[in-house]
Parts: sequence; structure tokens; C-alpha cells
Amino acid sequence: MDQKNLTRLVTGTVMGFTVLGLIFYGGLPLFLLTLLVIYFATKEYVLILRHKGFYPSIKVILFADAFFALLAYLNKFNMLSFAVTISSIVAFIWVLSKGRQPYIANVATTILGFIYSGLFPLYLIFIRDIGTQPVYQYLIKMPSQQEGLWYLVLLFFCVLFTDTGCYYFGTKYGRHKIAPIISPNKTIEGAIGGSLCAIIGAIAIGHFIHIDWYHGLIIGILIATFAQIGDLCESLIKRDAGVKDSGNTLPGHGGFLDRTDSYVFTLPILYYYFQYFVYQTGTFETLINFFKGLI
Repeated sequence: MDQKNLTRLVTGTVMGFTVLGLIFYGGLPLFLLTLLVIYFATKEYVLILRHKGFYPSIKVILFADAFFALLAYLNKFNMLSFAVTISSIVAFIWVLSKGRQPYIANVATTILGFIYSGLFPLYLIFIRDIGTQPVYQYLIKMPSQQEGLWYLVLLFFCVLFTDTGCYYFGTKYGRHKIAPIISPNKTIEGAIGGSLCAIIGAIAIGHFIHIDWYHGLIIGILIATFAQIGDLCESLIKRDAGVKDSGNTLPGHGGFLDRTDSYVFTLPILYYYFQYFVYQTGTFETLINFFKGLI
């Protein structure tokens, strides 16, 4: 094994065990880790966009990130739409006061920034809190061991299975490019292999945490689909801006955006599925009755 791959392996192993340990512990330490990732991901995002000639406001994005983070910490999911509204208005006011070209692009990339690198990652906290009402002692969020923990563990491993499967099957059997201009190393064979790994993993882990097999199947498909879409979308942003990596903070892995791209879309999508279809049973029946009423 050469030095580059060894560095990549060591960094990935340390990161993986650290994140998994904090997922199990939960509470304030997991929240602080999420804030750390969001901060560095936001800085990387802004630097990437500046390569393209856009100037999103890092101050507005960090303001919005802090607003969203406070709501996530207090488990106030129902106030997110209010926070997004206020933050979007602030983005427009910032461009109005600064008066810097390109106006539309600066507003749009600022709003995209606090959603992409700030709001979406915080769904990790919302998933972790499913099934429990967080307990605070002197405003310090205490650990909890509820359904959300096992949902997050399942998601963590299945994204890992997806990435590993895509790499293995793509390297061994890959022939047909899935997006040759955006990400030339990704293949259809790799995508199929990664999806199969995620589905098998979701059904297997779901069995041990008492999730029905059909939920496991759907969860595996959702994780495989949105993990790969997230990876491609981050590649799209970098390719359009003309950069190879989002940063160099993580030895052998690039930046934080490079390591979390598979989770960015997966976290919010899986939150809704876990919350409204797995944890709150009866949602399927409600939807069926709804559509029956439309017919």
C-alpha cells in the first residue's frame, strides 16, 4: 500500500470510529461535531463559489447555520420554515446593502449555501432525536438511547456500504460511465453494485433493530439513490467551479464537503421516511385512504 492510500485509510478509520462513537453517545458532543463539520463545509463552499466568480456571504450563511443549529439543538423542527424564511430575507438585504455584482447569483448562492452546507447536515440531529423528548440540564443536552440512535446507525453503515460497493464494483466491472463529464470515474455497474450493498445492509440491520423487511428495502433504495445523487451534485459544483477537491483539511480525503457529500441529501430524505413511515406507524394507511378519497 502506497503512502497516499495509507494516509487515506488511517484518516477514514479515525473519522469513522469518531463519528460512530459520537452517534452512540449523542447529546452535546454529537451536536458540537455537527457544528464543526458545518463550519468547515460552509467555508469550503464559499471558496468554491468564488472560483466561479460568485460571492455568497459567509456571514449570512453562518448566521443562518447558527439559527438552524439552535432549532436542531432544541428539537424545534416545526420552526425550520420560519428560520429559512428569515434567512432568505437577510440574504436579499445583504445583497441590497452591498451592491456587488452579480446580484442574483450572490443571493442565490447564499441561500443555496445555508441550505446545502448548513440545514441539510443538521437533519442528523433530528434523526438522532426521533422517539424521544430531549432532556437538558443547565441547557446541556443529555444523551438518549431511543429509536433515532438505531436509525442513524443504519443510515451511517448503509451510506458506507453504498460508497464501498460503488468503488468495488465500479473498479472491477465498470464499463459504462454514469456521468462522464461531471464525474468520469463513476459507472452504472458501480452504482448498481453500491445499491445492492445498501439494500442488503438495510434489510439485515433493520432485522436486528426490528424494522420490517419492506421498510428495509425502501430505506436501502433511498439511501443508495440519494447518497449517489449527493456525491454527483458535489462533483457538479466542483466541476463547474473548476476545482478538484473542496479543501485539504482531511489528509487523503480532501475537504469536509468531499467526505459528507453522500449524506447531504440522504439525511433529510431519511428523516422524513423514518419519522413518518417507520416510527409513526399507520402513515401508509393514511396515504392510501387519502388517495382513495381523490378517486
